[in-house]
Amino acid sequence: MAKDNKKMVAAITSMDEDFAQWYTDIVKKAELIEYTSVKGCMVIRPYGYAIWENIQRILDGMFKETGHETVCMPMFIPESLLQKEKDHVEGFAPVVAWVTHGGSEKLEDRLCVRPTSETLFCEHYSNIIHSYRDLPKLYNQWVSVVRWEKTTRPFLRSREFLWQEGHTIHETAEEAVIETERMLNVYAEFCEKYLAMPVVKGMKTESDKFAGAVSTYAIEALMHDGKALQAGTSHYFGDGFAKAFDIQYTSRENKLEYPHQTSWGVTTRLIGAIIMTHGDNNGLVLPPAVAPVQVVIVPVQQHKEGVLDEANKLYEKLKSCGIRVKVDDSDNSPGWKFAEYEMKGVPVRIEIGPKDIENKQCVAVTRHNREKLFISLDETLDSFAAAVSERLEAVRDGIYQSALENREKRTYACKTMDEIVKALADNGDGFVKAMWCGEEACEDKVKEETGVGSRCIPFDQEQLSDVCVCCGKPAKKMVYWGKAY
Repeated sequence: MAKDNKKMVAAITSMDEDFAQWYTDIVKKAELIEYTSVKGCMVIRPYGYAIWENIQRILDGMFKETGHETVCMPMFIPESLLQKEKDHVEGFAPVVAWVTHGGSEKLEDRLCVRPTSETLFCEHYSNIIHSYRDLPKLYNQWVSVVRWEKTTRPFLRSREFLWQEGHTIHETAEEAVIETERMLNVYAEFCEKYLAMPVVKGMKTESDKFAGAVSTYAIEALMHDGKALQAGTSHYFGDGFAKAFDIQYTSRENKLEYPHQTSWGVTTRLIGAIIMTHGDNNGLVLPPAVAPVQVVIVPVQQHKEGVLDEANKLYEKLKSCGIRVKVDDSDNSPGWKFAEYEMKGVPVRIEIGPKDIENKQCVAVTRHNREKLFISLDETLDSFAAAVSERLEAVRDGIYQSALENREKRTYACKTMDEIVKALADNGDGFVKAMWCGEEACEDKVKEETGVGSRCIPFDQEQLSDVCVCCGKPAKKMVYWGKAY
């Protein structure tokens, strides 16, 4: 379906003119965030936080369905504890924030404000795991973390952000690897089904894996401007952390063994991904599953007899069916309301006025394409709710298809470095699919000469050629490359 490209919200910069400013305009004008006096930290305003609450609610349900329990670890990590895993601490050292004083007294062992919680979980595991009967532990926590980033942007990269971090520990390497892959699949299902955001599932290269991990899996999404965004990660740690923290259990054979661990997480970065995957020049376009308001009812000529009564009847009908609905009976003009809810990305707008009532109908308008559908007011409750639910599903399917088409249009299969450079120059940023020999030197050279870095080694492999795109030696894997947020 063709989109109506008429611009309703003048306060938002066109994405084609300045994509970064377009993004900033949206997070401010749609009242998702406000800046603070602490550089790199933001206030997540009620509308923005409501999106996060819906993400949290859905994901938490998925985690619990797979047997995970919720815990909460401390915010602070003693430096002595953090130092126990060498690769891990080195990986996070550049972005760690430290507490050096408690009140007026200098701390003997300074405290790290958690950038992640592997070491805290390991300390806890060492206290509670003694036998194979204590395994597995399937944990998750919803907390904030701090990473002292130099360059920040709301939701995409901030010094403090919200996330969930899952941590599990298992008897065998096989069980842990299965868990690592299972949780990556949970993230992929969530992104595609609920956020309408297509993703590529794969493994990170050795140079790009999580500090201290044996292997890192990731889902990669492509934004509207052709840049990649890592939407979620899942890590297999092997028994490295267990050895560093002396976590042992008595096995079924009555021997002391080291257990195997995983961790996995997504963050408020997903809100940034929603904006950049689905948004347009009029503002947000929210997937119905996470929209704070799924349907807004706008009374037209609401001062006339019966209009507000009918609007409120529709509200009660939809609310009783579990749809998140709002009636805007403010004294703002209908035009102002249309623009406001376009900007806020409400998936479906219902308009009802005197003529509609006379014709025993209302008008349902879908946000992503402004398609109008007339729904009879004589419908039964179930039929009316079903008609509106179909409109919500049409939004989800429409924005998913649009995002998928954008990714397909911006994915370039290349066999040489020159082809990569030409594809990007001719078509703009996007995913590049190219073969790789597995050598880090070639990975670095591709980025240096073309500007695109490795994003992941996809599980769905293609044999584009027999040789590495960089050095011409035999290729081992096909890799997705791209510029990333």
